[in-house]
Amino acid sequence: MLHQKNLVLENIKAQEEERKRIAVMIHDDIGNRLNIISLWLNNLDTRGDELIKKNISGQMSALIDSARSISHSLYPVNLESVGLVLYIEELVANLSQRINISLNVSPKYRKKSIFVEVQLYRIIQEFTTNVLKHSQATKVWIYIKDYPGNMAVVISDNGQSFDYEAVKKGMGIKNIESRIKSMNATHKWKNILNKGSRLIILIPANNEFPNQNSIN
Repeated sequence: MLHQKNLVLENIKAQEEERKRIAVMIHDDIGNRLNIISLWLNNLDTRGDELIKKNISGQMSALIDSARSISHSLYPVNLESVGLVLYIEELVANLSQRINISLNVSPKYRKKSIFVEVQLYRIIQEFTTNVLKHSQATKVWIYIKDYPGNMAVVISDNGQSFDYEAVKKGMGIKNIESRIKSMNATHKWKNILNKGSRLIILIPANNEFPNQNSIN
């Protein structure tokens, strides 16, 4: 079991390193080049064809947004400098145009290792993506709280929910649970069909939870 856990951890680390490499390339190279071209366009002779300039500028803005979106989906490039909370706030702001979503973070929250924060961001991202795609929910709640011995993350929605046994082999659930295991965390799904889903995650400060009974 320890060997399997180490394999999962190494696999996730390798994936994140590759994601980070590609994301940085998109963010630093393509994104910056698009910004430079956009600046050049804005400085063109105003006697030129205004309609063409307007169309090109519109396309450039869309490309810049697209590059940023791809970069974020591959790897949260600025998470290490910005921090998990601000990064999730940005995700919430983007999603709020599509669903009513709230974020509640304990004032006692303390920055975790970059590995843990990336995994948490990915889990929240995966959960909310699944909600938007499948649940027909109108509301999502995210709670992040620090305690003396552990950290709790609770994500819930008011959608149709799902039968865990029927979907546990799906990539969405697998990705979430693999990331939870990689942090030596414990978790519990609390789903009620047609009333919503809830995922509770406890991340130990010392990475030593004995078993899943840590969550009631």
